[in-house]
Amino acid sequence: MKDQTHPIGDYLKPFLLHYLPLEKGSPQNTVLSYRDTIKLLLCFTADTLHKSVDALTVEDLNMEMVLAFLDYLESERGCTANTRNQRLAALRSLFKYIGRQTPELLLHVHQVCSISMKTTEEKIIDYLTSEELSALTGSIDRNTDLGCRDSLVLLLFNTGARVSELVNLKIDDIVLTGSPKINIMGKGKKPRACVLWDDTVKALRAHLELRSPRKDKDTHVFLNAVGAPLTRFGVTHILKKYAEVAKAECPSIASKNITPHVLRHSTAMHLLIIGVEVAMIAIWLGHARMETTNKYVELNMDMKRSIIEGVEVPKGKQPRRKWHTPKTLKWLDSLTNPVRLM
Repeated sequence: MKDQTHPIGDYLKPFLLHYLPLEKGSPQNTVLSYRDTIKLLLCFTADTLHKSVDALTVEDLNMEMVLAFLDYLESERGCTANTRNQRLAALRSLFKYIGRQTPELLLHVHQVCSISMKTTEEKIIDYLTSEELSALTGSIDRNTDLGCRDSLVLLLFNTGARVSELVNLKIDDIVLTGSPKINIMGKGKKPRACVLWDDTVKALRAHLELRSPRKDKDTHVFLNAVGAPLTRFGVTHILKKYAEVAKAECPSIASKNITPHVLRHSTAMHLLIIGVEVAMIAIWLGHARMETTNKYVELNMDMKRSIIEGVEVPKGKQPRRKWHTPKTLKWLDSLTNPVRLM
């Protein structure tokens, strides 16, 4: 009797359209990234086995095939170890889902999920100093319509919001009276609120008065030049544009890769520098794990220096080296007048 096989296509639609976005609360960018990884794997497997993609089964995607796929990513597509690990994480998620739906495949799932991540070097977290932040925000002309919109730079630093959280921000998420704040829906659909500075409130009010959406019912706070919702790539473009202007005033900006996430790192670092507890910073940024926030402590060399300077150096008895004794020194001096050999 022929062993039963399980078409991989039976699992993909519920995994991508239901499990990830609805059950796990994964953001759209994550879903799209996982989709692209699966697409690459399916094409690689179909070419390797000389089968059509529609005919592929879960059994075709065994540990050996996945390992070959990961090697292909690095050797032929030029992917870094970090990218390889991201692709593997996506596949692990898919196979764990398959195991939940079809328990008889658990051994197969375990073999694929046992593939280890590659060890990679920790990236150095970049952030902006106070001088660099002042130069960046100071380069924005708020007397223009686009300048009012581009106050989003100030909002990013004020809140430490992710770029996806910023572009998805709606008018109803903003409270500018009483205790001004914005309500953010973070990763995993976890809500949090961030208090706003007075300057941020003024900038937002000015922007909302001038905001002109292409569609009347569009409530996105930040729009592009034609009135459509601003994209994450649009935000990155805005930051780089002002960074180019700001480097005339603050040359050190030229050495920084100014991205929305660098502003998020900057928020964390400046909170840390003024003495905010790491646990509170994690809440402010919406970190699910404390390990993520602890990286900022590792980076802060001034904090490390203040810690070590506060520790008293033990003053034990120092050992005397033989060659430091007066007798030894006297002998060394005598070598300048050597005794004539007889």
